[in-house]
Amino acid sequence: MAEERHHTEHIPQWKKDEIENIKELIRSHKVFGMVGIEGILATKIQKIRRDLKDVAVLKVSRNTLTERALNQLGESIPEMNKYLDKQTALVFTNESPFKLYKVLEQTKTPSPIKGGAIAPLDIIVKKGPTSFPPGPILGEFQSAGIPASIEAGKVAVKETKVVCKAGEAVPQKLATMLSKLEIYPLIIGLDLRAAYDEGTIYEPELLAIDEGQYFSDIIRATQNAFNLSVNTAYPTSATIGTLLAKASVEAKNLGVNAVVFDSGVMDALLAKAHIQMTSVASKAADKDANAVDDDLREALGAAASAAAASAAATPSEKKEEVKEEEAEEEEDTSEEDGMAGLGALFG
Repeated sequence: MAEERHHTEHIPQWKKDEIENIKELIRSHKVFGMVGIEGILATKIQKIRRDLKDVAVLKVSRNTLTERALNQLGESIPEMNKYLDKQTALVFTNESPFKLYKVLEQTKTPSPIKGGAIAPLDIIVKKGPTSFPPGPILGEFQSAGIPASIEAGKVAVKETKVVCKAGEAVPQKLATMLSKLEIYPLIIGLDLRAAYDEGTIYEPELLAIDEGQYFSDIIRATQNAFNLSVNTAYPTSATIGTLLAKASVEAKNLGVNAVVFDSGVMDALLAKAHIQMTSVASKAADKDANAVDDDLREALGAAASAAAASAAATPSEKKEEVKEEEAEEEEDTSEEDGMAGLGALFG
């Protein structure tokens, strides 16, 4: 204990202040995270810090001082020490860990790779023309392992080729040519290793959410729930309108088919009876012209003329009629569609 106290007394004041500053930042923010900053230039870090000023605070400190600060805070916070590795910075925010991850991912930008660096993935040069005119650069392409020739007065890559496999060191000549071709294999930015939120540690695998897929899943689940509710006649605030509209249509159909004399279906019954009557009269008139009176014969003639005129209508006229019918149907069903709840909103 005496040795520990003696050692503590010799910690420089600036280190003590730095430790206290880290502790205060952790206490004053809902979430803090560990981010890797390997390979990021100081100017890039300064730009990222400015870009994050409305969302998060970025702090670069020595790993040893960060470790001391976390240990002194206790509880489960020291568990974050296992994410201290190489060049590490701390980031503090009052947003959720998911929002923090998304914001940090947006700091990442493509960057050229240096000669001697390890390729993080297969580096591919695709077939096609370049902007370079013929000259010594053709030999530079070939010496870098990029198959090239002259086509239409420009240097062109002859075939798509993997010029460096993942895990291999990139030759200097190749690195130079990749930069000239504006092929940037590296993605440089803050790499979130873990985020701490009220006793829970979130790693990137959990925070990396495909928002488009997530939203699609919610829409699909909502549609399925809506359809299930309607098909099982389970009333909810979202489906009651559609259920009532469906019940009204089914009741009217039942009334017409069962010939129930009700004010709600009388018009439909009369229209149906009229159609049946004219059909019978037409067949009777075909067999015996005297089977129908003059008024009915005139009505049948008018109906036949209307049918012939409709059949002779031009395609454009028919198209206009279809559009008018569709417009009327839309007006008739607007109330039902308006009641479609979440299903209509997401449809």
